[in-house]
Amino acid sequence: MSKQQHFGWFLSRGFGPHGWARPYYEWNYPWQKPGLYQEGARTLEQAGFDFVLIEDALSVGISPETLDLRVRKAYGGPKHDPWTLAPYLFAATEHLGVIPTANPAGWHPYTAARQFASLQHLSGGRVGLNVVTDVGSAHHFGQERLSHDAAYDRAQEWLDALRLLWRSWDEGALIADPETQIYADGSKIRAVEHRGRYWSFDGPLNAEPLPSEPVIASPGGSPRGIRFAGENSDIQLALSNLDVDAVRAYRERVRADAVAHGRDPDTIKTMFVFKPIVASSVEEADRIVAASADPDEAALLAVAEAWSSDLETDLTTLDLDRPLDPAIFGEHVSQGTIKGLRGRFDSFADVPFRQILAGKARLGRIGDGISGTVGTAEELADLVQALGDDADNDGLIFSGDLHPVTLHHALDELVPILRRRGILRSEFVPGGLQANLSSF
Repeated sequence: MSKQQHFGWFLSRGFGPHGWARPYYEWNYPWQKPGLYQEGARTLEQAGFDFVLIEDALSVGISPETLDLRVRKAYGGPKHDPWTLAPYLFAATEHLGVIPTANPAGWHPYTAARQFASLQHLSGGRVGLNVVTDVGSAHHFGQERLSHDAAYDRAQEWLDALRLLWRSWDEGALIADPETQIYADGSKIRAVEHRGRYWSFDGPLNAEPLPSEPVIASPGGSPRGIRFAGENSDIQLALSNLDVDAVRAYRERVRADAVAHGRDPDTIKTMFVFKPIVASSVEEADRIVAASADPDEAALLAVAEAWSSDLETDLTTLDLDRPLDPAIFGEHVSQGTIKGLRGRFDSFADVPFRQILAGKARLGRIGDGISGTVGTAEELADLVQALGDDADNDGLIFSGDLHPVTLHHALDELVPILRRRGILRSEFVPGGLQANLSSF
């Protein structure tokens, strides 16, 4: 049997218009209502996935150009609050973890600690936080834009503050004894005084102590992002070429940083985000790849438009026959996203932007190269198995919307194959998301 791995689903459009501009949008699932997401969550739980992680962005920008880029094709908005969606997903499932995105810029630590503690109790320990540090929303909260590393410093203070509040009830503080009619011992609840660089507040928290703290997830492949994950995270969302050497090297970086912060490296799962295209046959996979080999101007523009939203920078007006100047990206823009745009090239210099975009538009076959994403379910299972057996991979996070058509197309054939090979769980353990992440 092969190594068992963890699996998650990255809800890449967030709580937004799922299926938009796709033929299956005509299935008439209203994206603003919970039914679509509840059906998807039940499917993921049935498939043995550990969690669904809900992307979010607090802002659609402020300039007319950025606003239009983000909303025209619904790449970056509208987005509703993922935390309001989480209880509906918990109600529809028994084991699936739900990890909405939380940006410290938009959450006061006391409010965040109280709300997340409440959801952890309501869900039986199945909530997580995907801590992001983008600063594009600063103007909505009357804040100055921080630099890339300073935003991580703020996130560290925020997370430390949440833990301080979650732990303000000492062991034995909660009594809940019907005979004595004493609910709690106030002498075992500690006052909290936090005076930090970014927040000042007092505790203790007005919530019962947690059976387990929410799982912490974080993206970010920069040195500062890896350091944040090594110190704090239970799940590191990783972006990398899915070949054995790259996966092993990335995972070792994260684990080494965990050790440097005095943690057991086995407590952090490095999980690679992957958006495969599952074809019904080898012939169909070959046809899909061949059709993408020579992208036209419209295809290149569509790629530029999509990346413009993620990078908060209008790429559609650039000269395609000149190299891209990285100075166009603000300091707040994710270095991992910039690296993702660059792809296989070491730098943007001396590479016409057309070539960068063409590389994004072209698709590769799974097994034919380090960036291949197109293949049959059997070929995809072969890749997953190789990553587990040869690179000791912790798991994968599939990316896409939560529309039933998307989920079934990706998973219907793949799940049985992975289960037969012993890679995908068939049963959950009690105790919530953290217990299932720690079960192997």
